[in-house]
Amino acid sequence: MDLGITGKRALVTGASRGMGRAAALALAHENVELTILARTPETLEKTAAEIRALTGAKVTAVAGDITTSEGRQAALAACPEPDILVNNADGELPGDFRNWGREDWLRGIDRMMLTPIEMMRLTVDGMMDRGFGRVVNIVSRSVKIAQVELGMSNAARSGLVGFVAGLARQTISRNVTINNVLPGIIASDGQRDHVAVLAKQSGRPFEDIWRERAAQNPAGRYGEPDEIGAYIAFLCSSKAGFVTAQNLLIDGGQYPGTF
Repeated sequence: MDLGITGKRALVTGASRGMGRAAALALAHENVELTILARTPETLEKTAAEIRALTGAKVTAVAGDITTSEGRQAALAACPEPDILVNNADGELPGDFRNWGREDWLRGIDRMMLTPIEMMRLTVDGMMDRGFGRVVNIVSRSVKIAQVELGMSNAARSGLVGFVAGLARQTISRNVTINNVLPGIIASDGQRDHVAVLAKQSGRPFEDIWRERAAQNPAGRYGEPDEIGAYIAFLCSSKAGFVTAQNLLIDGGQYPGTF
């Protein structure tokens, strides 16, 4: 399927690995002009080179922290008029809210809620003026299935989802859609970090917990980052112009509800 986004400009944050990298690669396969941002220059440049080699796409790599004003300015200097924005950032590791102080909460809310909102503030008006825009936020299934060890993610990401519910209905008439993808267990570095913390807290072997989590999923496995990337590419396509304000689970059927 031709997704109809050849020549569009895409800005993907948190793009050096995992689901962010997969989204960037999927978009590059659709012949978009790609700008990717992450904090670690070496990993980012390696990813950029790999995407160029695999797709032939133009890829600009910007090393920076998107949670800072300087990082956002650098990203938008490299891609001042994005047609596509994919907001992705690491969440907080598992923990007990009794151990979190105000600064911990502010860090988590800034990363998982306020920064994606700020990136939308800086880009959606231009998208509406040009008559095309696609925003996808990589969130988490924790907004639908609260995970006791992820209290900060449960709270901050739910705030982002609530904000998008209002904004997306203001932009759709100008062909700008905003959606959230809610990954379940995905075989990514972030998932491995999560399980490593659970192993340390419980004293159980990492591999036991890893296998157990896969066995609990109806699919009997972890999702792959590339599966997330392909879904995001479709949401960014010209074919998805009637899909907005949605929270789309990609979790192997693990969410137990009907709606």
